[in-house]
Amino acid sequence: MCADVFSKKKRSEVMSLIRSKNTKPELYVRSFLHKKGYRFRLHQKNLPGSPDIVLKKHGVVINVNGCFWHHHNCGKYKIPKTNKKFWLNKLNKNKKRDEKNKNKLRKLGWKVYKIWECKLKQNTNRIINKI
Repeated sequence: MCADVFSKKKRSEVMSLIRSKNTKPELYVRSFLHKKGYRFRLHQKNLPGSPDIVLKKHGVVINVNGCFWHHHNCGKYKIPKTNKKFWLNKLNKNKKRDEKNKNKLRKLGWKVYKIWECKLKQNTNRIINKI
């Protein structure tokens, strides 16, 4: 395993700057939905995984996932060369957690949709219309 290029303090500072809520892709989807007339709630802590967008009236939850953090196999990101074992372990845990939360939400009767960051750049209308 390779040593981190940053000190623990600096790594913590760098990681704290990474947003988990209100990311650009998430804001883009929210803006698009709002323009289409949808009203929604955000990051509902009472639901498994605190989904990004909750359309209660429609029984729908939407997670807008970044390809790196949610380990999408689209090829749009690369696992860092340093500390590769750590990153693979972390990203695989994220993927398992996402799957577990999706299953819990479905058991509660929610329709669960995942929008990938890479797909947003292709055709937002088509993606949202599937929902």
